[in-house]
Amino acid sequence: MSLFSKANREVLTSPLAKNNPVAVQVLGICSALAVTAQLEPAIVMGLSVTVITAFANVIISLLRKTIPNRIRIIVQLVVVASLVTLVSQILKAYAYDVSVQLSVYVGLIITNCILMGRLEAFAMMNGPWESFLDGVGSGLGYAWILVAVGFVRELFGNGTLLGLRVIPDSLYVENGGFYVNNGMMTMPAMALILVGCLIWALRACQKEQ
Repeated sequence: MSLFSKANREVLTSPLAKNNPVAVQVLGICSALAVTAQLEPAIVMGLSVTVITAFANVIISLLRKTIPNRIRIIVQLVVVASLVTLVSQILKAYAYDVSVQLSVYVGLIITNCILMGRLEAFAMMNGPWESFLDGVGSGLGYAWILVAVGFVRELFGNGTLLGLRVIPDSLYVENGGFYVNNGMMTMPAMALILVGCLIWALRACQKEQ
């Protein structure tokens, strides 16, 4: 079978919209609210979950026929915990400031509903390549929601993107302009509202939802 057959393309692309883990399955909401006040940690968190989900899926898929059913959840947790620890150490070594912003939420990837759901529902029943595509698709589906929310919150909450000034200082009221940063955007409640808007938009575009 082709590596990118129609079935495999569906596995990869379905979580991006039609079966999005955040907007459709309503999973991973806690981190979506907690790490999206700025764009940079949202991007890093999304990529971290994507990498961990993809490789955890592959490992569990390779081991699936040797894992005793009664301890499968324990094995899954050990695999995920190992990958999360590795990613956490890499972030501390090469992106320390971002790892501080993400705080405990990198460690909490271990219990992320999206990750554990894909291991149990997909990787335990499919081959390594299909499981890899499913992990990448699910991770990217989660990541683009975080990036979209982080983009809006940082832009309108601080007037910056990735820490760089986007809205000119001359437009602010204190400099004789008309613009004032929206303080609500920096609060978790606004993240929930924005996620709700994305859920509405995706479901409005997909009548079957």
